Amino acid sequence: MNDVILIIPAYNEAGNLPSVIKNIASQDFPMDYVIVSDGSTDGTLALCEAEHYNYIALPTNLGLAGCFQTGMQYAARKGYRYAVQFDGDGQHRAEDIRALYEKMQEGDYDIVLGSRFLEKKKGGSMREIGSRLITAAIQLTTGTRVTDPTCGLRMYNRRMISCFAYRMNYGPEPDTISYLIKNGAHITEAPIEINERLSGESYLRPLTAARYMARMLISILLVQGARRKESYE
Repeated sequence: MNDVILIIPAYNEAGNLPSVIKNIASQDFPMDYVIVSDGSTDGTLALCEAEHYNYIALPTNLGLAGCFQTGMQYAARKGYRYAVQFDGDGQHRAEDIRALYEKMQEGDYDIVLGSRFLEKKKGGSMREIGSRLITAAIQLTTGTRVTDPTCGLRMYNRRMISCFAYRMNYGPEPDTISYLIKNGAHITEAPIEINERLSGESYLRPLTAARYMARMLISILLVQGARRKESYE
């Protein structure tokens, strides 16, 4: 068993997972993975069985929060030091895991967030404008600047693994990152790159993306203060 495990939530990703697993297996950085099939109906489960992938099959679709929690519970039971949230659609690159790990070793960090914008500016697309607004909201409410709050490539230490596995029922979204910062979690960023989705269609279409950004902003600015406080010091 290695120190790092990649948690790969997968809903109908049969067309992408072979390339994702091949990318992981090609790395010289030691890491394990677990695919969490979130009630998939497209052959994802059959693929995992046929290819002998390491996987967990959920009987119904729980969404990202439940799927991620299942993966974190697995990581906690197995005793991994670090867990990485890793997309099953091919957008995340296994080549970037080393950078997250090395950044984690530089300090007493609970989470290392991957960022596309540490070394370049955001553009003017709807998603990037939404990302700017979320960055501003997090900085306003926590005093911490997160340059790429919607990027899902993140590494968590054991404290955070236990937290997501057993103490929180919230998904790994920007508003949860804001909440964790406000409650003492130590967070930093490392530069990464994002690929285009290999196949299939993203659920974040323009209208859905706009609603998502609005929901995140409302949650960060108005809802987080009402959530029960934790301490991660």
